[in-house]
Amino acid sequence: MAKNIILWIVIAIVLLTVFQSFGTGGRTSEPLDYSTFLELVDNSQISEVNFEGDTIKGRLVSGERFVTYSPETDNTALIGELKRNRVQIRASAPKGQNILVSLFINSFPVLLLIGVWVYFMRQMQGGAGGRGAMSFGKSRARLLGEDQVNVTFQDVAGVEEAKEEVGEIVDFLKDPSKFQRLGGKIPKGVLMVGSPGTGKTLLARAIAGEAKVPFFTISGSDFVEMFVGVGASRVRDMFEQAKKHAPCIIFIDEIDAVGRHRGAGLGGGHDEREQTLNQLLVEMDGFEGNEGIIVIAATNRPDVLDPALLRPGRFDRQVVVGRPDVRGREEILKVHTRKIPLAGDVQLSIIARSTPGFSGADLANLVNESALYAARRNRKAVTHEDFEVAKDKVLM
Repeated sequence: MAKNIILWIVIAIVLLTVFQSFGTGGRTSEPLDYSTFLELVDNSQISEVNFEGDTIKGRLVSGERFVTYSPETDNTALIGELKRNRVQIRASAPKGQNILVSLFINSFPVLLLIGVWVYFMRQMQGGAGGRGAMSFGKSRARLLGEDQVNVTFQDVAGVEEAKEEVGEIVDFLKDPSKFQRLGGKIPKGVLMVGSPGTGKTLLARAIAGEAKVPFFTISGSDFVEMFVGVGASRVRDMFEQAKKHAPCIIFIDEIDAVGRHRGAGLGGGHDEREQTLNQLLVEMDGFEGNEGIIVIAATNRPDVLDPALLRPGRFDRQVVVGRPDVRGREEILKVHTRKIPLAGDVQLSIIARSTPGFSGADLANLVNESALYAARRNRKAVTHEDFEVAKDKVLM
């Protein structure tokens, strides 16, 4: 907000300076020829003059101001002529102006325009850590520090097999030498596949929370723009930032927005999305190593992803995050009802059996709707009836 205010102030100053320059230029007349000045004196067309060294400023009888320069060092004859024509005469000391001040005043509009141009160029190139609207080439990945990720595996329930598979990622990040001493290489990427609401994003945050490492999160659609080369630039910038915070995790949600099969776009092999995908492929498994950076991506459309993205060396592992079974649904309900007072007639096992096909997000919504319904009824605890009403509402 503050940057936008400063930007508008700078633009207003530039416009004011330009308008003032044009306006002043329109009002300032050219210096009067000295011979013309003498003719005006003879014709009694001058009402007053002011001598400032060799500069003569004055006003015509018509009220128009003028300025001229005297080539003579002795103005005695001129003063006598002015007196005969009853011209009011004044004299003042010449105004001595500092050369540096004069130079600054004359060049200030140009310097201001150059400064605004430099500011815009730095914003467009993402310089000075800018995150403004014109930071086209700057990564939009949001960095969450170790203290900002407070999700652990205890907050993830119902996907025990997936938790077990990604649990190794935590060990890789905590103690990589344990696996490297026998010649093993840490996986570079993990692709989470599952229906919407099954907990893919939550599981990725839990990995970062357990490993206590920085966590970069971004959506696949944030890479692609209408400007050519912006997506690839953002991918490069994201990995540059990740290298500075290694070991860390990069989480790309909905990667199918940028990782679709190449050659399917209207622009053939040269459209912006494919350039972004090519850069992502290079960063994940190119000549430059990215030690300590693990890319975790989530999608519910693995069938549309490019084969080069799925091969070992990029996404080495694919973890299926499916919908929970009865036991998983009960565990998820236990997690979401930790801070909700439940009445004695509430049995989570019964609710779990009555909600087949519910995902983790559906169960979280069910618990929230139950609490809201109980609050509207001024209850002190959530009852089984509240869960039944909320379930009907969710299913409808």
